[in-house]
Amino acid sequence: MADRKYLYTERAHYMCPNMHFGIMAEIGAEFDENGIIESIGVLKSAHPLMRSLIAEEQGSPRVFYEEHPELEIPVTIKETDDDWQADYEAVSTAGWNVQKEALLKVFAYPSGSGTRVLFITHHLLCDGRGLLQLVQEFADHYANGTRPNSVNEKLMESPNDLPRGSDLGFISNLLIRGSNKKWRKEGHKVSYDEYLKFERDHDSKQKIKREIKSVDAEELDALLGLCRENGVSLNDYLIAEMMIEESTDKVVIASDIRDKIKSYKKGALGNYATAFGVVVRKRSSEIMELAKAVGHEVRSIISKPDREMLVLSCYFNMDPELLDAVAISTLGSFESGAGRFVGSKMFGYEKRDGHCITNLGRIESSVIREGVFIPPASPANRKTWGVLTINRKMRICVSFRISTTGFC
Repeated sequence: MADRKYLYTERAHYMCPNMHFGIMAEIGAEFDENGIIESIGVLKSAHPLMRSLIAEEQGSPRVFYEEHPELEIPVTIKETDDDWQADYEAVSTAGWNVQKEALLKVFAYPSGSGTRVLFITHHLLCDGRGLLQLVQEFADHYANGTRPNSVNEKLMESPNDLPRGSDLGFISNLLIRGSNKKWRKEGHKVSYDEYLKFERDHDSKQKIKREIKSVDAEELDALLGLCRENGVSLNDYLIAEMMIEESTDKVVIASDIRDKIKSYKKGALGNYATAFGVVVRKRSSEIMELAKAVGHEVRSIISKPDREMLVLSCYFNMDPELLDAVAISTLGSFESGAGRFVGSKMFGYEKRDGHCITNLGRIESSVIREGVFIPPASPANRKTWGVLTINRKMRICVSFRISTTGFC
């Protein structure tokens, strides 16, 4: 059907564990259970993807967002906010059946004179910037009655949606074409029920810990001043800091591409981000010197669409059912040489020692006092930083895997 929204780059999130993340936000408005539920309903009416489940097209390998106007977004009202991390962990360990469960789950807590909300979303609903927008829309309606604009999301559908020059290079193209060919020769595929069984087993063996680091206004201002003096961005500094702390020469970062692609409509949910590895082989132990080298490398990558958009180009060119098999064949018992090759050599699921930073940037808000971004715990990463700055209060949520044993 012409109006169906199909999964293309989003297909990489369909059968992969730990594809959820969250934002905990403190809102300066009196706790009102009915107001919370009403505001979630207003958001759902504005965003088609919020009222969608994932469905498989009959007789086709294609998968799409299927609207269900009656779909309820689960909202859990708690008496205190002492256990919000436990609530997040409970969602993580329960798995997420995206064919039957809404792509957003909400917890709400009274907090002194205000309200705390925990939004947990599946990556199929949006990227990190999209979730931050959703939290802002919720806060504006909950505190002030401001309704968000209704947006009919248009997702990326083909490589033509990417910037000119994003085509795969010769080696990448050769690897993906070879993997597709090998996958088709194998002549099998992963069912979603089979994936869910793997996901439950995988999640039961994970031990992921999260810690929150706080940088308040005075310290942040001093750090920003130091970055300006040295001609580096705060993000360059954070990447350098992670490289030094973790003794690594590579950090993967997320990159917002809303202003670079043709399909994005302002205010839409969906995934409009890419990711790439920042590599500095000759690491300096002096953080500002390293940050300068990081900044040079980042600028070099984002100036070349074939490098910045590489992961998205790979998704577009890979057989979608091979994408489904990547995680389960690398981390589980499904036998696929093609899936295991992609998972181990291209996605990092075999070594599982990656480092990643997702920085959602800085916002000023009259209704949100502060917030924490809880990043996804990708199977490829050993440690991930989620960074969010609200009203000059920067919070870094450090997510790290403390056990990777017990896989079947």
